[in-house]
Amino acid sequence: MKKIRTAILGYGRSGSSMHAGAIEQNDAFEMVAVCDTDPERQEQAAERFGCAIYDDYHRMLEKEQLDLISIITRSDQHCEMTCDCLAAGVHVLVTKPWAVNADEARRMVSASEASGKLLLPWLPARWGCVLQRLQQLIAEKAIGNIFLVRHAVCSFATRCDWQTERRHGGGYLLNWGAHLVDPPVVLMGSPVQSVYGRMKQTINPGDAEDLFLAVMTLTDGTIVQAEYTIAVEDLPSWFIQGDCGTIVVRGQNMTLHKNIPDRPDDPTQFGTMKSAKAETIQEKIEGALYGDEHQIYEEIAQTVRGERTFPIQPAEALELSRIFDAIRTASVENCVVNLTSDGL
Repeated sequence: MKKIRTAILGYGRSGSSMHAGAIEQNDAFEMVAVCDTDPERQEQAAERFGCAIYDDYHRMLEKEQLDLISIITRSDQHCEMTCDCLAAGVHVLVTKPWAVNADEARRMVSASEASGKLLLPWLPARWGCVLQRLQQLIAEKAIGNIFLVRHAVCSFATRCDWQTERRHGGGYLLNWGAHLVDPPVVLMGSPVQSVYGRMKQTINPGDAEDLFLAVMTLTDGTIVQAEYTIAVEDLPSWFIQGDCGTIVVRGQNMTLHKNIPDRPDDPTQFGTMKSAKAETIQEKIEGALYGDEHQIYEEIAQTVRGERTFPIQPAEALELSRIFDAIRTASVENCVVNLTSDGL
């Protein structure tokens, strides 16, 4: 079967490891070119692949016959590069965050529709082992009806790269939102109706936030809280509350508390009542926490060959960009933002 002629645009930390490795180890792909402005990265790619090397992606588009380009560059570069590559007749995979805001995301979707080429958003956490296990448990109603989902990551470390600067599309909302905001919304399968958010710069240099907290109300009434926070001690990565129990996840260790509360005859004793049906189950969830890039690229190969539909559509990624915009607006204006079809 014909190889998928592929190029990487942006051969930095993620481009040279996660994406290059998955492409390199899948026989469906042929690495035709790598484009990066860093001479050292260019040399590394040339030694590794023996492919064409470019420092200007426009020239790469002119000279190479490509089927797919993986764009792994700074966030503020994604929109223009994506639109140019689509216009050149190439399918595009674009890393997270695929756009700095919803306006850019709309431009990218329009460019894909005009070109007839695939636009593949990179949201690897949707393949994450914990999310997939939680989806099974929620579908089984393991803890009844869910009314509140919390998803968090903590760290106490600083950065000194472009991710600390707004002008480059930096900040932890865009950097981590795909991992923290998207999965709980996907888990519950209900659109976001309204958003309240707070963002703050705490210990990083630059001018972009390194902390965000978003409280989202879904159309089915579920409350979702997603946050990246600065703390030495970790919060649970997932804390899911249902009317028949609670699920607590720390990393890949899950504790499932099943409990159907008794109805006491004496209403003054409600605080001491314990259900006879209470059960606690502990489980180690195996797999890749933020998705297996090899599995994802296998599905990308099948999509490019027309053998399947990619599980994430551009409209879904656009909706996520709208949610990010709403979180930012809510933080700046200290208000609740309603997400409507013709609004933000």
